[in-house]
Amino acid sequence: MQEPTQDHLIGTMVDGRYLVRSRLAKGGMSTVYLATDQRLERDVALKVLHPHLANDPTFLQRLSREAKAAASLSHPHIVGVLDQGEDGHIAYLVMEYVKGHTLRDILTEQGALAPRLALALIDPVIEGLAAAHGSGLIHRDIKPENVLIADDGRIKVGDFGLARAVSANTSTGALIGTVAYLAPELVLGQPADARSDIYSAGIMLYEMLTGNQPYSGDSPIQVAYQHVNSVVGRPSDVVPGLAEDLDELVQWCTATEAENRPVDGAALLAELRHIRTTLTDEQLDHRQGPGPTPFPAGTTTAPGSVAGNPTEALATTASPTEFISHQSNPTTIMAAGGSTLQRSTAAAGMDGGQELRPPGKRELKRLERQQTKDRARAAATPLRPLREGNPRRRGVIWTIVIVILAMLAASAGWFFGMGPGSPGTVPDVKNKTVAEAQQLLRTAGFQSEPRDVFDDDILAGLAVGTEPESGAEIRKFQPITLFVSKGAQLFPLPDLTGGTLDAAKTALNAAEMALGNVTEAFDEKVPAGVVIAQDPAKGTEVRHGTPVALEVSKGPQPITVPDVRGKAQDAAVKALQDAGLKAVIAPETVNDKSVPKGAVVSQIPANGTLTRGESVTLTVSKGPKMVKVPSFIGKQAAEAEKELKKLGLKVEVNRILGGFFGTVRDQNPVDAEVPEDSVVTLTVV
Repeated sequence: MQEPTQDHLIGTMVDGRYLVRSRLAKGGMSTVYLATDQRLERDVALKVLHPHLANDPTFLQRLSREAKAAASLSHPHIVGVLDQGEDGHIAYLVMEYVKGHTLRDILTEQGALAPRLALALIDPVIEGLAAAHGSGLIHRDIKPENVLIADDGRIKVGDFGLARAVSANTSTGALIGTVAYLAPELVLGQPADARSDIYSAGIMLYEMLTGNQPYSGDSPIQVAYQHVNSVVGRPSDVVPGLAEDLDELVQWCTATEAENRPVDGAALLAELRHIRTTLTDEQLDHRQGPGPTPFPAGTTTAPGSVAGNPTEALATTASPTEFISHQSNPTTIMAAGGSTLQRSTAAAGMDGGQELRPPGKRELKRLERQQTKDRARAAATPLRPLREGNPRRRGVIWTIVIVILAMLAASAGWFFGMGPGSPGTVPDVKNKTVAEAQQLLRTAGFQSEPRDVFDDDILAGLAVGTEPESGAEIRKFQPITLFVSKGAQLFPLPDLTGGTLDAAKTALNAAEMALGNVTEAFDEKVPAGVVIAQDPAKGTEVRHGTPVALEVSKGPQPITVPDVRGKAQDAAVKALQDAGLKAVIAPETVNDKSVPKGAVVSQIPANGTLTRGESVTLTVSKGPKMVKVPSFIGKQAAEAEKELKKLGLKVEVNRILGGFFGTVRDQNPVDAEVPEDSVVTLTVV
């Protein structure tokens, strides 16, 4: 949301090109404004760095290099860097403006998310990270505030390169990052790599599934200590019933030791999508009750967490902004008061008093592979040494041993070279019928087990793929799962009518649908801004991502008030009714010398617009005022003319023989009532 805070930059032109219109947000390193690029006539997000960074030439050189690297990365799920520069004491970055909201807004409003929605929201984030890691870029500050969700449903990761440039510019032992999502190696002063981003993404996924961050504390140092010395719990401990695969995925990403995490975003993306295809609908839609209580109004912070999740600088000082200092011992954390916190045995890979759990699927597979190797090694090794004895007997025994070993070697060679243990390449069976796919797998020496899954792109009854994937080399005795399409999974559309356009957009995002064309229409009964129709209609079963067109009310149609003054009363009333308005006749009539009796003298309102059914008040004329004309015969003409004009009459004088005496000899009319402004003729002698 835009903040109504006064800011000296608002309304100014930066670098002669970017007109600053409003402030969008303020963080620990910069302030973000909505600006208009005057050269290209488009809205952009202008990130202006705080003065302590903008005044450092070394940092500005580093920022320029990082901005160029980020600008070279073009991906639909990464906010594009468009420009970078300086204007006097202002250092800025120009980025793509994404109009919408953040993942933090969704978590604040909904709390814990169903696994289906959580995996759908984090998938494009990991896809963006995979592209960045493939180009050698590390984000270093993954958090819900940096996941932007556009009004049309697009999801993008923002702020690539800035955290790296700032952290590289800080003094020895200082660290930039958001403490709630900070990887242990960064707390300990070790270099960041792609696995640091994976850790932050794992913490974010935990929060999406449970509604809370795994670690909380009264100060950043307490949260940082837990990252180093604790193990992230299973999401199912907070939300019972979550699938075990989700627990394993979160704990794989948040392993304390970086080497135990996915190597980069691409590795995590493959596992994430595999899990999405293997979980059942019940597991994907699982939610416990109404979910956690949303955070208090006006905050974006989970209870007990460090407020606001700002991007913080951490070091060992007594200032209000706490720092985590990395001294010569990389495994030591210095607290603000100077005390030393050592990494516990649990964080170093030992028990440390933590709860022991049965191994997960990945551990079981690894154990099975190790046991197979151990059995083969044991089969080729004599159980006990041969005793010394008769040389001939020893020769026979050695001959038997050699023959047995040769037979074992031949058997092992056949088993691992041509038999069930030999390696084979999984063929591509996509878009094949089940019979064709199974035949291809049998020909390659594999046995398969079909499993039905939904797929938006593959027709029902055709093969989607296999697990392991096509092209993988595995032993032929290993089972293969053949995924068969059930067709696209359809979901009923929610009812979007009766609410605001923003509410409809939120409902579409929650239902994983897209916003289609938005049109406007007048409606006499529905207020402006309210959705009055949708296409497809509510309840229609469609695929995820289907665009839904909305029609929004513009309110009642305005009607221009017709001018009916001077018209007869009946004609005036009909004209107003024909226009859709209501005529109201004023109880009092008025005299009007220019408007005949029974015609409209005035109307309220006389012009402008009204809505259908509103009233126009009409005042009707009772004609001109009647005046009785007295007789002025025998009186002087000047006096008669003066009195007649006072009565509102006009005077016409007809003089006989020049009117020498000035006496009225005759008048017309006389002693009669006439309308005001009538002409009275005087004959004067």
